[in-house]
Amino acid sequence: MDDYGRVRAESAVSLPAPIVRQPGHVEQTPNLWWQALVQALRVMRSRLPNGGLPVSLALDGTSGTLLLADTDGNPLLPALLYSDQRAVTQADRIASIAPATSGALGATSALAKLLWLLEKVEKTGTLALHQADWLLGKLGAPWGISDENNALKLGYDPISRTWPRWIDALDIPRYILPEVVEPGTPIATINKQVAMELRLPSDLVLVAGTTDSVAGFLATGASEFGEGVTSLGSSLALKVLSHSPVFVPEMGIYSHRLGGQWLAGGASNTGGLVLKAYFSDEQITAYSKGIMPDRPTGLNYYPLLTPGERFPVSDPYLPPRLTPRPADDARFFQAILEGIASIEALGYTRLAEAGADRIIRVRSMGGGAANGNWTRIRERLLGVPVLPARYPQAAYGAALLARTGYMSLSHQSWTGGWGAMKLAIKPPSLMP
Repeated sequence: MDDYGRVRAESAVSLPAPIVRQPGHVEQTPNLWWQALVQALRVMRSRLPNGGLPVSLALDGTSGTLLLADTDGNPLLPALLYSDQRAVTQADRIASIAPATSGALGATSALAKLLWLLEKVEKTGTLALHQADWLLGKLGAPWGISDENNALKLGYDPISRTWPRWIDALDIPRYILPEVVEPGTPIATINKQVAMELRLPSDLVLVAGTTDSVAGFLATGASEFGEGVTSLGSSLALKVLSHSPVFVPEMGIYSHRLGGQWLAGGASNTGGLVLKAYFSDEQITAYSKGIMPDRPTGLNYYPLLTPGERFPVSDPYLPPRLTPRPADDARFFQAILEGIASIEALGYTRLAEAGADRIIRVRSMGGGAANGNWTRIRERLLGVPVLPARYPQAAYGAALLARTGYMSLSHQSWTGGWGAMKLAIKPPSLMP
């Protein structure tokens, strides 16, 4: 993006589906992420108009996705993805010592995954890295740095902004845990060899990013307390801008710090991956046109790809509910969308019951946001307006963070945090 928030170029590369070795075991080879990022950056570079060159870069990645690497960044095992639930025993161990307000509770937490992974390798010389951490390291950032939002599910305390002492009882050496900085913090410049191979400037600034759902929130332009953002991607993530943090781990609710404000939310295992398990892209497009928003199917589905749910129901064994299946595939398709919308509505209800601000409107991110008929179903179930995002991709939020980081280097009066983010999206006349 340029100084005024206008998109100058964009590129997208699809990742292959993750490997599901058995129910609840979801993993992926990290090098697939790197190959996709390299391809996306090369295409992006070729599309920049008038020979323009980028000055800064930030990344967002899926929250809770974790891998172990050596001190040179080489992955030691496949990464466990955000929805992986194999670390049930490890989660019980964490629950026995962690406070109820910790974002590290539950089998899908990054900390539970870390304990599971550490049982498979030698701890010495090992680093715990989130998806965005590892990719930024591949670009040239020091290994072992993360951001406050990604670190939440690894046990980081966003209120005290420290790694809490109770983690030491888990026998995790502190050097394994990353150094944590605020999203939007400049970290390093790009590796010169990588810059040369990708035809990027050698002084490109690498900036600490965030999770995919927080980046999606930033991209929408939502800025008022009570504004919710729903990410309708491979999974379903909800966020609401709240006056105070809310942590209810038994319901899968946690809060991200955003400067002096908070994003309370949760993420369900339902979402687009369920649709793609039953329908091709062509079928999804065709059936979306035939949805009848004002004529509910009444099938009351809870669409999941495999057993297990995080939020708004926290149950690692919750079975999918996708029966009875009607003979009409179009009706089956609509029923799945209704089921996802019902989970969304329940999610915002659970957030309000837990103490977050009640939603006044919802903005939508992800591929499902463009489905007008689905939006009407969601409005009916949510009871508030559902609006489009300022920009429909989370990458726009990451680019805002990249620009904020660059502004911090260029303007000595910059104070950082959410205030700077709001400045960054004001009209051109108010731009520095």
